[in-house]
Amino acid sequence: MRLQKTALFVCFAASLVPCRATAQQGEPQITDRQRDDARQMLDVISEDIKNQYYDPKLHGIDWAANVKTYRQKIDTAPTLNYALSEVAAAMDVLHDSHTFFLPPPRPYVHSFGWQIGMVGDNCLIFAVRLGSDAEKNGLKPGDQILTVNGFTPTRNNLWKMNFVFTTLRPQLGLAVVVASPNGEHKEVQVAASMRRTQEVRDLTGSGIFDVLRDIENQIHDDRMRWVEIEDVMVLKFPLFAYSESEVDNVMKKARKRSGLVIDLRGNGGGSVETLRAFLGNFFDHDVKIADRVARNKTKAINAHSEGKHAFQNKLVIITDSRSGSASELLARVVQIEKRGLVVGDRSAGAVMEAKHNQYKIGTDTILVYGASITDADLIMTDGKSLEHIGVTPDEVLLPTGADLAAGRDPVLARAVELAGGKISPEAADKLFPIQWPKN
Repeated sequence: MRLQKTALFVCFAASLVPCRATAQQGEPQITDRQRDDARQMLDVISEDIKNQYYDPKLHGIDWAANVKTYRQKIDTAPTLNYALSEVAAAMDVLHDSHTFFLPPPRPYVHSFGWQIGMVGDNCLIFAVRLGSDAEKNGLKPGDQILTVNGFTPTRNNLWKMNFVFTTLRPQLGLAVVVASPNGEHKEVQVAASMRRTQEVRDLTGSGIFDVLRDIENQIHDDRMRWVEIEDVMVLKFPLFAYSESEVDNVMKKARKRSGLVIDLRGNGGGSVETLRAFLGNFFDHDVKIADRVARNKTKAINAHSEGKHAFQNKLVIITDSRSGSASELLARVVQIEKRGLVVGDRSAGAVMEAKHNQYKIGTDTILVYGASITDADLIMTDGKSLEHIGVTPDEVLLPTGADLAAGRDPVLARAVELAGGKISPEAADKLFPIQWPKN
């Protein structure tokens, strides 16, 4: 069975890191049935890539030979996790941010209790969850991560490492070397939190309330948040997943202010419809976003203006290395059209359009898995793609480790200033508290 959805969203764990995560102690050997399942996943996804990928030449890759190579690797994989990793690796050769494997869901929630990301060329800890093993081992915001399991995180591999260590081969713990803002180095072992979930939920009794509670928690975490500072509105949201009416409602509030700051740090993207709705609220005329270059045709993606109701005052966009896909398109259109300023760090450079396919194996016992397959490149009006390049801000602003350690957000403070307001870096850091997933 295949279910397909079109999305404009970067999975930051988009491809397989070129390191080998270690097998977990006591991890069971792969069974013949599991090995057959992994082969079937590779065969089905590979066939869809051959038929659906936006470039029919697959970047010149001998696709049949590629599939054969990774099928042989599955034949010798010692565990199921290793076999699933070979499925992901077969797709990774395309070096495409939106083409990746979605392995079967695990019956547990896996977390290392931190939020990390690249700031410039350094990997920093943004937040550490209270009570986590990371906190117990003395890790703090502002610490620079030098190595994880012996590998140095970079802009190119950090999210690949996360994919391996948390999804493909979930690790019970990581060996981490960090440097504090004062230059002190230390090595710690960070254990993962593993909360078991129900593989199959009973929706006839009390189980339905657990499902509804999870949905409510997700809606709460994904909501748009905003604050008003003097005559400036600051808007933050984690993804592009809102209806046109939801966007219009928040923009009605923004129109009452002389300045608007949109904080897209950590926003991985989302739907084209939400992107269009926001851009339509920034211009008094229709604006072209990009050309969608698909396998057989090219089509312009446009945003239709709200006309005289569009927000026409000062506009500032904040990006960082985790801003991907739709976030990057919004920032770049604002830049190209000279509608406002982009500040912060260079964005992820993960800008394609993809189709999400869902598959299943089995009849009595069903194994569900999926794949995201890029079905279009997006070319901006300057004739360039943002893939692997990203958006370079008009004003590059990077927080230091000392800023993170002291609870300062100089980037947001500067963005508010450019929009016509004033706030201290210390107060800016408190505007949008970290949202940890509910236990």
